[in-house]
Amino acid sequence: QVQLVESGGGLVQPGGSLKLSCAASGIRFSIWVMGWYRQAPGKQRELVATISPSGSTNYADSVKGRFTISRDNAKNTAYLQMNSLKPEDTAVYYCTARFTTTYWGQGTQVTVSS
Repeated sequence: QVQLVESGGGLVQPGGSLKLSCAASGIRFSIWVMGWYRQAPGKQRELVATISPSGSTNYADSVKGRFTISRDNAKNTAYLQMNSLKPEDTAVYYCTARFTTTYWGQGTQVTVSS
C-alpha cells in the first residue's frame, strides 16, 4: 500500500520560513518523480515544484528563488523548504509521487499571516 505523509505545515508570519516533509512508503522511492502542489481556497490546484530521480528540479514562477525542493532517497523523504513566505502562499500543500501513476498525500495546511 502506497502512503505519502506530509508534515511541517503551520502558521507563519510573512517573510518567515517553513520546511515541509513528505515521507513515502510502498514505492521504490528513488525512481519516482516527487512533487509538491498547492491549492488555495477558491482556486485550482497548482504545481509548486518537482524533483526527478536524478535531482533535476522544476519550479513554478511564483516560487522561484524562494522555495527549494529536495529529496533524501535513503530516508524515502522529499522536502520543500519555503523561505520569504507571502500571504499568497497560503494553501493546502500536497506531496505527489509520479512514475507509472501518480499518488497524492493527504495535504498539510500552510497559513501565512500576521
